[in-house]
Amino acid sequence: MATYVLVHGACHEGHHFEDCAAHLRAAGHIVFLPTLKGNRPGDSRKTTTLEDAINSLVDYFDENNIDDAILLGHSWGGLPITGAADRLAPGRVRRLIYYSAFVPNNGESLMDMCPPHYQALFPALAGDTGEVLFPFPILREAFINDASAEQAQALFDTLNPQPFNTMNDRITLSKNPAEMQIGKSFLHCTEDTSLPQSLPFHPRLSEKLGLYRLVSMPGSHSTFVTAPALLAQKIIEAGRD
Repeated sequence: MATYVLVHGACHEGHHFEDCAAHLRAAGHIVFLPTLKGNRPGDSRKTTTLEDAINSLVDYFDENNIDDAILLGHSWGGLPITGAADRLAPGRVRRLIYYSAFVPNNGESLMDMCPPHYQALFPALAGDTGEVLFPFPILREAFINDASAEQAQALFDTLNPQPFNTMNDRITLSKNPAEMQIGKSFLHCTEDTSLPQSLPFHPRLSEKLGLYRLVSMPGSHSTFVTAPALLAQKIIEAGRD
C-alpha cells in the first residue's frame, strides 16, 4: 500500500482526479486530492501567488499528517510539487511524479517554459482581472484531443480561472529537481499536444529531472478524463520502488 497525493493542473481542482483515484483506492492505496490556494471557491485570482499555492500544499501535508508520500503534479502542478518537495522535511515525500508536467529549476516560471504563442496568449487572457481560463477550442484540440465532444464540453464546464501570478511568478528553490535526493518519474502521454511537438514536455522538460524513471501511455493531456483506469495503472508503475 502506498500514499499518493495527486495535484491538479491550472484551471482544475482536486475533484478532477476522482475517477483515477477510485482505481488507485480499489488497488489498496491511500489517495489525497488537494485543491491548491487560488483554485478554491472564494480565492482571489488577482492576488494569489505561486508561493501561496506552494504553501497551501505544504500546509495540506501537515493538516493531513502525510508522510512517505508519492507526490504527483499534472501540468502546472509540476511547479507546486517541486516547491513543496523542496520545503518539506526529508521523509515526507518518497517520490515525485511529473504527469505531463512542467519541471522548474530555481528562478523559472511556467511562462518561461511555455512556447511563444502561450507567452502571448496567457497575459492577454489575464488582462486586468489577473485570471486565465483556457478558451474551449484550445482545450478541445490541444488538451483533450482523444475525447468525445461531450467529454470535452463536460470538462470545460467544470474549469475555473487560474491566477495568472501562479503561472508568471518565478519559483524559489534551494535545489533544482535534478539535485533532489528523492525518486523522480515522468509520466509521458504520447498524444499530448498541449505543448507543440517542437517544444514538448518530454524530453525537453523531463531531462531536467536528472536521474528519473520514464513511464509512457497513450492519450492526451487529460487522460484523467479519457483513460482514468490506465492512468491509475501507470501512476502505480511510476510510483513503485
